[in-house]
Amino acid sequence: MIHVIAEIETTEGRREAFLEEFNRVVPLVLDEDGCLEYGATIDARTGIERQAPLRTNAVTIIEKWSNNDALQAHLDSEHMAAYRERVVDHVAGATLRILEPA
Repeated sequence: MIHVIAEIETTEGRREAFLEEFNRVVPLVLDEDGCLEYGATIDARTGIERQAPLRTNAVTIIEKWSNNDALQAHLDSEHMAAYRERVVDHVAGATLRILEPA
């Protein structure tokens, strides 16, 4: 199993537009072979002292894939290529962390 944490820094004021485009592609991704989980999250207001400062221009995407081949097929899919073109002006930066169970 492969876990993916994609941290997206959105362009100032464009987080909602990014999320709209992201949510359009979610059903297509969930239908992909090997996709076990795929969804966007934003920082929660909790009042917990140890929580890192809230980020208003950030989206963290949580993914789970059956294996690396399924993840690679996802990254190479036509709908993801089209999605990346649609969000290019909404994204200021991104990091991708790919993990496996310890």
